[in-house]
Amino acid sequence: MARNRRAGLLLAALAGGLMPLAYAPFGLWPLALLALAGLLTVAMRGTAREAAARGYVFGLAWFGGGLYWIFISCYRYGNMDAASATLVTAALVAYLALFPALALYAARRLGARDGAFLIAAPGTLGLAEWLRSWLLTGFPWLAPGYSQIDSPLGAFAPLLGMAGVGLALTAAAALLVHLSNRPRRRWPAVLIFVALTAGGLALDGLDWTQPAGSPVRVALVQGNVEQQMKWDPAHFEETLARYRRLSTGQFDADVVIWPENAIPALPSQVDAGYFTALREAAQRGGAALLIGMPTEDADGRYYNALVQLTGPGGEYRKRHLVPFGEYVPLQRQIGPVLDLLAVPMSDFSTGGPGQPLLRIGESQAAASVCYEILFPQELRAGAAADWLINISNDAWFGDSTAPSQHLDIARMRARELGRPIARATNTGLTAIIDHRGRVTARAAPFEQAVLRGELVPQRGLTPFARFGETPVTLLCVALCLVGGWRGRAGAGRRL
Repeated sequence: MARNRRAGLLLAALAGGLMPLAYAPFGLWPLALLALAGLLTVAMRGTAREAAARGYVFGLAWFGGGLYWIFISCYRYGNMDAASATLVTAALVAYLALFPALALYAARRLGARDGAFLIAAPGTLGLAEWLRSWLLTGFPWLAPGYSQIDSPLGAFAPLLGMAGVGLALTAAAALLVHLSNRPRRRWPAVLIFVALTAGGLALDGLDWTQPAGSPVRVALVQGNVEQQMKWDPAHFEETLARYRRLSTGQFDADVVIWPENAIPALPSQVDAGYFTALREAAQRGGAALLIGMPTEDADGRYYNALVQLTGPGGEYRKRHLVPFGEYVPLQRQIGPVLDLLAVPMSDFSTGGPGQPLLRIGESQAAASVCYEILFPQELRAGAAADWLINISNDAWFGDSTAPSQHLDIARMRARELGRPIARATNTGLTAIIDHRGRVTARAAPFEQAVLRGELVPQRGLTPFARFGETPVTLLCVALCLVGGWRGRAGAGRRL
């Protein structure tokens, strides 16, 4: 019995270790299907507690392998010592691993019989991902659906969102397990599996939105300012000069976009002549100029913002801040602990809801800053826009897998909403993404560059833009109910 338990944990760890390879930059998306099928197989062969333990080990391998770059951000760029950075990374991985563990425990309790478990498990795993997306402000990085951005299942994104793609993936994994365990009752599962794949291929040919107006010519400025230099006063003037130099000759575009915190200072701390010269150059060329920089309101609150320097003006203030990076939750209670860990703190405020869209010529754009593109509900708030802007400073991640993962997250948002995205970053990956989530142009990382290209504004709403995650959440609940109903017909629950 003990040997079987150890074998189950080992197989769960091996399956979890496959998951990071399904995401960018590797993009081996079939491995996610095999990994989840392996997880469901070992979880099905034990009690509810054993299923939870195997789910937890799976999660440790999954998130430990996929989010190792958290250590890089904390240690190399966040002023932490190695021990503190290791502790923070391990704590995050241990927390995230709880979600598959709880999901499989619930699925095993609902479905004591194998068939009932395989019905309930996609539902409980889907609900666990939904919970992960908002609990403690949410951290849905490496959600299963992101691994399928380039697979046939990715075509479900405009219909049901990334969560729906993830549900289709786990359902397909459950069907594979059923096929391997029930050879005499194979045909229903085969038909459903084929329907999922064929449905994805059929949906991939559909356009849910329509072109609106002339293409927008964009110039995305990638300054490649090293993170150690960015906030160093000794390099401040050099940073300003670099972005001004890179932008020279680019104002024949419709819009020039600088990345997050391209100017690492408040507007009041920058010589007014600098902005005047930029504004005049942009106006002569007929371009809108958008600059990522911190701003301050009349009450002394600071914002991580995207400022429109020309045309009608305007400012987008980041709404979904990074906990412990841009603000500190429960600061009074946990401040001493953070001081011990040397966690770098910021004091940004949250931009309010309902911020106006940015007008660029004849089109309107909705902006997002860095981390908040991870949250579909944040981007849905700008569904009336013709195209999307995302600015980011991924220098925090170094030369890790994180920038590639971040780009695929942006691609999923484009696919969900049927909107192209102009993505300007400090060190990469700067890219232009079309309304189907395809990268049409991309700058080389860790180089000073200006990415030029066109995107086509879109009108109309995808089903996901209309209804959000409600349909897929209801589908998950329905699977749990059906699995529980089937489970009650069995011999009873195993504890």
